[in-house]
Parts: sequence; C-alpha cells; structure tokens
Amino acid sequence: MEKVFKIYVYKEGEPPIFHNGPCRSIYSSEGRFIHELEKGNFYTTEDPDEALVYFLPFSVVMLVQYLYEPETSNTDAIGRTVVDYIDVISGKYPYWNRSLGADHFMLSCHDWGPRTSSYVPHLFHKSIRVLCNANTSEGFNPSKDASFPEINLLTGEVEGGPSPSHRSILAFFAGRLHGYIRYLLLNEWKDKRDPDVQVFDQLPKGVSYMSKLKNSRFCLCPSGYEVASPRIVEAIYAECVPVLISDNYVPPFSDVLNWKSFSIQIAVKDIPNIKKILMGVSQRQYLRMQRRVKQVQRHFVVNATPKRYDVFHMINHSIWLRRLNIHVRDFHQS
Repeated sequence: MEKVFKIYVYKEGEPPIFHNGPCRSIYSSEGRFIHELEKGNFYTTEDPDEALVYFLPFSVVMLVQYLYEPETSNTDAIGRTVVDYIDVISGKYPYWNRSLGADHFMLSCHDWGPRTSSYVPHLFHKSIRVLCNANTSEGFNPSKDASFPEINLLTGEVEGGPSPSHRSILAFFAGRLHGYIRYLLLNEWKDKRDPDVQVFDQLPKGVSYMSKLKNSRFCLCPSGYEVASPRIVEAIYAECVPVLISDNYVPPFSDVLNWKSFSIQIAVKDIPNIKKILMGVSQRQYLRMQRRVKQVQRHFVVNATPKRYDVFHMINHSIWLRRLNIHVRDFHQS
C-alpha cells in the first residue's frame, strides 16, 4: 500500500473552510488528517492522473463554524457550499464524473458529517465517507464508508496506566447529559454510590478524571447525541478496557482490529446489567483483553510526524481497502 497508494488533494477552495481544520479539541482527528495530507509527505501526488483516490479537503467543523446560523437552525449555506464545490471540481476535472464520485473521499469528525454529505446524493451514496459518526442507522455503509476515531487531543501524549492489580474500580464514567443513552446510564447508575460502578455527571471537586480512568479496569464509553465518543480512545490511552455502549455503531478500523478481543460491547437495553456483565468477565479473560488494549494502542496514537501503524496510517489503510472495491472502468462504461 505504501508504495502504490496515491491521493490527489484538490487545490480548489480557500481556508478557513477548505484546506484547514482544528488540530486541538474533540475534532482534532479531522484537522490533523487534513493538515498532514496538505504537507504532502505521505501518499499524496501532484499528478491527478496517477491518483487512486481524490480527497475533498473541506472541513465540516469549519463549515459549521462559519456558515451555520444557530438562531435559525438553517444549514442551507453549508449545503450550498458543498454542492458548489462538487460542481467546481466536476466541471474542471474528469475524475468525479467518470466514477460518479466513487473514488473520492471526504473526512469528518463533526456530528454533521453525514448530514453535510447528504446535500450531494453521489457523495452520500457512492463516495468514501470517512466519519467519526459511523452510524449505520443514518446511512453509514461499512463496505464503502470508513469509521475513524474521535480523539480529544490535548497534549498528544499517551501516558498509560498502572497494572491491572492496582486498578480498584470495576467500571467508571464521567460526563454530562448528552443524548438518550447517557440519560439511561446516569439515571440507572449515578446515584447508586456503588464503589464498583462509578458513574458521575460531574466529578467531585479535586477528583482527577485521568486518575479515575487509570484506576479502572473497564471504562464506560456511551454514545452521546451521536454514536462516536472520545472516551474510547481515552480508555485505550489509559490502558483501560473500553466498554462500548451504543447501537448501530461501527468501531474504527474494524477491518483489521478485532474489537471483541480488547473491548466489551453492551447493547443499550443492557445498561441495567452492566455490573453483572463485567463481573462475569473472568480474571484470565480480563488480563488478556487489557494486554490487547496495550497492543492496539499504537493504532490510535497521533504523532507530530506520522509513524507506521499510527492513526494517520490506519485511516489511510481504511480508505485504501475501500478503494480496492471500486472499479472505475465500470462507472465509465455505464
């Protein structure tokens, strides 16, 4: 892949909406990827004829920041911008039209990534959409779309954590009310004062969030209003076995990572049974899962200069796998 995979980044469009994105905060995965491709050090080509895929370098985060009108809840300006952009590149280049957009990709960590793509039907139904919000109930198609991790990048450092024998908390979660699943979790567990399953909407004063993660065997990662959660990567960084509480979510890099080997997946309806489910994990099984969390950690690391197998390369690998399923000749003939 490293030798033959070539990406052409369209030059059209101006910052801050194009060729730009946040590199800190909950949306850092989006900005970091855009900026890394723009540097041109990995996978990119200046010759569009030798490219295998074509990147549409708009940032949904920036579209929302500059064009959304919260007082009216009107997203038409976002839609018009994406439609106009596709019109520009399809009129200037032959590549979009020959494949109906199937060998093009967009990338977004904003919740509105799927909605933004829906303004152009071929972008939604045919293009490779690389999304944090990988929700199959909202049109995410694992055979052509790629899930990638939501990383709340503050320092970029992976601190690890203590050994399993020094983790005294069975399961931990802290987070504000944010969607129906969080409501169910907080309603069921917040006020039980169970020392094994510690669930907070707000941590007590002086209690460290990271310390709680590192002293927990399992870290609860419920979806918010949308399916993605930065807590999954936070758990992996803290070497805590993530517990995914969601419906219809496709975890990142599922093509190559066996999530069942290093995480627990709990259906929303089983929130009342969290303690029973986790207590049913044997010590031997837990140790095996925790060891695998440490093994997969490198695939979620954000490096200032990308290193093989880190998150930047894993995202590109996901795109590469989906590009292998596309036969541009078939589109051209049709």
